[in-house]
Amino acid sequence: MNLGKPLIRAWCRPGPLVSALVGSSLWLSVSAAPLQRSLPIQRPLTLQKSVLDQRPLIRQKPLSLKKSLPLLTPPPPATNLGLPAIQYGRICPELQRSLQRVIGPQSGAWSVSVIDPRGQLLADINGGVARIPASNQKLITTAYALDSLGPDFRLRTRLIRRADGVLEISGEGDPDLSLAEIQRFAMVALNQGGSRSATLPTAPIKLLIREEPRQNWWPSDWHPADRAYAYGAPITRLALTSNALNMAVMNPVSRFQRVLRQELQKQGGNAQVQLINHNKHTASAMGGEPVVLHEEDSIAMHGLLSLANTESHNFTAEVLLREAADSWDLRRASLAANRWMQKQNLPSAGLRIADGSGLSRNNRVTSRTLAALLLRMGQHPLAAYYQASMAIAGQRGTLRNLYRGTGLQGRFWGKTGTLSGVRSISGILQTKDGPRYISMLANGAGSPNWIMGQLLTSTQALSPCPSLLSAWTPPAVRG
Repeated sequence: MNLGKPLIRAWCRPGPLVSALVGSSLWLSVSAAPLQRSLPIQRPLTLQKSVLDQRPLIRQKPLSLKKSLPLLTPPPPATNLGLPAIQYGRICPELQRSLQRVIGPQSGAWSVSVIDPRGQLLADINGGVARIPASNQKLITTAYALDSLGPDFRLRTRLIRRADGVLEISGEGDPDLSLAEIQRFAMVALNQGGSRSATLPTAPIKLLIREEPRQNWWPSDWHPADRAYAYGAPITRLALTSNALNMAVMNPVSRFQRVLRQELQKQGGNAQVQLINHNKHTASAMGGEPVVLHEEDSIAMHGLLSLANTESHNFTAEVLLREAADSWDLRRASLAANRWMQKQNLPSAGLRIADGSGLSRNNRVTSRTLAALLLRMGQHPLAAYYQASMAIAGQRGTLRNLYRGTGLQGRFWGKTGTLSGVRSISGILQTKDGPRYISMLANGAGSPNWIMGQLLTSTQALSPCPSLLSAWTPPAVRG
């Protein structure tokens, strides 16, 4: 079976290497129009596999640009049910009391909100208090990216030829850009540049690398210690293996230049490789339409969402935020995400978006906001994509080791979050009365995993709400 592009090797926290995308109970057959690109694509060079086989490739993969990975994937898009509105005033008293008993004297450290599919707020403990969400921030990022970019979006890395003959490589932050792809870019560049003549010496080709300036590589408020680990790797457009090799690669641009030069030399090429600011437009590049010589695509959006939510891959979440906002200026991207949240008719009091991954301690969000966001995405035409990207209790992703052998296993789809002193879990709990959208944020609480399991179990047991169910009177039937 062709698994296409190999999965990235650097996750949110150091630990076992686990595929974010393997194992499923839902499978997709979706066709939606891909985003249109403005540049003409030229395919003058056919890369024969026999040529590449002349020397070993690291992490070699098929040459097809179409990636195919086993994914948790949803059915076709549904009808948009409109923007939700939280209904206040009918708290389920049994559930409210049960959650309060579970949390006990630690209530000041907790925010918990439970909403049903009708938007009814069934239980709420400090739900309006904004707290540090850790990686629950990714629920905002991935919802924003899915709504803005669509399910067929892919991150592209391109080699273009400008009108003046200069070649450029630019990218969009593919988290699994590999050496095999760099080898193919080098091969195409040399054949297009004409520097491999067997008889006549030629001038070196000029190859520009477009990349973000160094001050954009990390959110400014990420702790310096975090930046050394794989989960805190720098965010760049051309990122071999997500800029991580067990630990973070601290100068990924230098690494990319070095690897590209080595590949050009191995193939007998002669090139001048130069780094330029991604946003810089030179006068010589403005004389005509550039032509795309070669491109490599990432896995599709539903795969990127799974990397961000199932395995909590920080690099992918940061890239999705920037691409959704169409800006790699983090401040602008964060403001764009904040505006999107407000447009979704969500409670936004106290909301502060500092990054896309949740590694920043300056993020703030309420449990009420996250539960309402889950409800909103549950009514979105692409709702199944969103849910399919999440971890599953006792089975998959960052929840695979939690709540095994309980009634929660396989019935809770969610996103975890962990920082020092911070624990968060938010997601969709399946009950006999339908889904419950629940968010649990703990800042400075003791034994948060056990408490969260008890909160989920209580919510599951008290759905439907006993008192609300008994108070409901069926409509009279004429006859």
